[in-house]
Amino acid sequence: MNKRKLYPWYFAGAAAFLFFLLCFVPGILGIAYSFTDWNNFSKEINFVGLANYKAVFQGNSEYLKYIGNTILFTVVTTIMKTLFGLALALLLTQNFIRFKNFHRMIIFSPQVMSYLVAGLVFRSMLHPTTGFLNNFLRSLGLNGLAKNWLTDLTMVFPTVMTVDTWKGMGYIMVVVIAGLLSVSPEYYEAASMDGASFFQKFWSITLPLLKPVLVNITVLNVTYGLRVFDMIYSLTNGGPGNATGVINTAVYKEFSKGNLAMGTTLSSVLFFVVLALLYFIIKSMEHKEVEV
Repeated sequence: MNKRKLYPWYFAGAAAFLFFLLCFVPGILGIAYSFTDWNNFSKEINFVGLANYKAVFQGNSEYLKYIGNTILFTVVTTIMKTLFGLALALLLTQNFIRFKNFHRMIIFSPQVMSYLVAGLVFRSMLHPTTGFLNNFLRSLGLNGLAKNWLTDLTMVFPTVMTVDTWKGMGYIMVVVIAGLLSVSPEYYEAASMDGASFFQKFWSITLPLLKPVLVNITVLNVTYGLRVFDMIYSLTNGGPGNATGVINTAVYKEFSKGNLAMGTTLSSVLFFVVLALLYFIIKSMEHKEVEV
């Protein structure tokens, strides 16, 4: 393809039309249906105004629990994935580590597995009586550490977030490694000549130059965290009770019950939450490009 050639406007126009037709229009229709009583039990669709949104945000609403769980899951997993991914990237770019590519491959390999499969595997491993983890702990005489990982109300949500962190930190590691390898070693050599320590180099050189990378992975992690469904559905299906329920599991349940209007309402709430948080993240992490 000749990069200098100017192509007709309708090349982009066709793509824009398809995007508008397949993405934008369904989104607008979903928001419109959230103001109705649309359900599977009646052919009539009536306008109800903000009634569905009031039901979501009223004080004793279980939907507030789902929204809170979604935000908590997003914040915790974003922080944990970023910290572990950054630490592993720093470790696996050091010269004293042998077989670095092999270690990178092992840590990244969970990313190849789908979230649904990973959830099912860990659901089996974390079973309180037949699961590998508890049986392994008991074989070591550590019976006190064997827990009901997916049924104990105090353990289940931290367990789900830990599994998700394990699944996603390899991807973050690879992205950060790419950013680290793009930094010229001359900066570190100059800092070493000035007597800078490892942490001084990290704080004054590595972090500023990695800021664009960290902004991107934060946006990706937040977007994923707010839309999480597969991992939680396969591990706990939102249970026990609604302890691990998030917005998308609530949407799934509402559509399964035929309450289509409430499902679209929750989807619309998720859409606005994603927009608001991403706007806040991008504005708060705006930076000037570092000249290299």
